[in-house]
Amino acid sequence: MDPINILIWVIVGAIAGWLASIVMKTNAEQGLLADIIVGIVGGLIGGFLLNLLGVGGAVTGLNIGSILVAFIGAIVLLALLRLLRRA
Repeated sequence: MDPINILIWVIVGAIAGWLASIVMKTNAEQGLLADIIVGIVGGLIGGFLLNLLGVGGAVTGLNIGSILVAFIGAIVLLALLRLLRRA
C-alpha cells in the first residue's frame, strides 16, 4: 500500500466516521481520531457485509461509493458498540 492509498483510507474513514457519528448521535463523545478509526474499520465491515449480500462493496478510492460503503459499516460498528455498552 503506497502513501496515497493510506491517505485516501484516512480521508474516507474521517468522512464516513464523522457522518456515522452524527447519525448515531455519538459525535459529542468522539473526536477526529475516533471518527477516522470508526470509518476505516467501518470500511472493512461494510465491504465484508456488502460482499456477503452479493452487492460487491469495496473502498476503491476517494468517491461516493467508497464513502457509502464505509458509512454503512461505521453505522453497524457504532450500533454494535452501543449494544455491547448496554450489556
